[in-house]
Amino acid sequence: MKTAFVFPGQGSQYVGMANDFIQKDPALKEILDNFDKAHNTNLAEVMASGPEETLKQTSYTQPAILFHSISALYGFQNKSNLQADFVAGHSLGEFSALVASEMITFQDALHLVHKRGEFMIKANAGVPFAMSAIIGLEPNLVKEICSEAESVGLVRAVNFNTPIQTVISGTAEGVQKAGEIAKAKGAKRVIPLVVGGPFHTPLIDKAKDWLMEEMQKVDFKDGKIPVISNVTALPVMNGQEERELLARQIVSPVLWVQSVQYMIDQGVQRFIEFGPQKVLSGMIRNINKDVEVFSIDKYEDIDGVVSATS
Repeated sequence: MKTAFVFPGQGSQYVGMANDFIQKDPALKEILDNFDKAHNTNLAEVMASGPEETLKQTSYTQPAILFHSISALYGFQNKSNLQADFVAGHSLGEFSALVASEMITFQDALHLVHKRGEFMIKANAGVPFAMSAIIGLEPNLVKEICSEAESVGLVRAVNFNTPIQTVISGTAEGVQKAGEIAKAKGAKRVIPLVVGGPFHTPLIDKAKDWLMEEMQKVDFKDGKIPVISNVTALPVMNGQEERELLARQIVSPVLWVQSVQYMIDQGVQRFIEFGPQKVLSGMIRNINKDVEVFSIDKYEDIDGVVSATS
């Protein structure tokens, strides 16, 4: 049975995340402390005890989720010899997948996603923005709705999460207009998302260049496990190619449905999600109900997943 390891993106954070993994492995605390010293931050404290508002800031959220995801992965690997045939992550989660593939180091990934978060906020330059999840419409219709709504402001379909859940992003006016049209065309729900910018749109194009410049300072090796790119929904093993795709990912849609379907088409029957909450697990079940899906959010989840996958 082929297995994929998958890693969540922004929005799944919570106060207290990764505390149990740190208690089990003091080396993790050292990595977090070194990150805080290098970046003049207090990520360890914010993850452990909040405040939640600080944890929601993109430059904190992104390294926090990556840290939790890789802590869960390492905890599992300490108890299981199961190897992944593919790794994939949702937006930010693609950086976690790179660590799992040994394309970049844990420390370099934390640095890059912290900078990525800063760049994504800074790049918007004061334009009122919004993001919303459209529930109950198929993706092509959502794309058509965005095209129709662009008469009032830029809006794009940016996260293709499930066959009936697509996230839109752009100017506040464009997203509001697209939401109104979506409701008129039969959307079950339009859910505004609490985010720090119009992610995955041309409105933050400068962040793409800034991130590329930052990534040039980091050693990208060729991967040991194929990484499924959000931009192409195809596997990548070459480090330089992946670096270029990560820069493009900032302003490109996240092709999550296609990514999961590609892995299933290649014979993957089992997905294990590593990271806070179980967001991707729910998405994968909504894409294909026949595959096995497991998730490791807490340290106590590990033994059950090890037993079920041995």
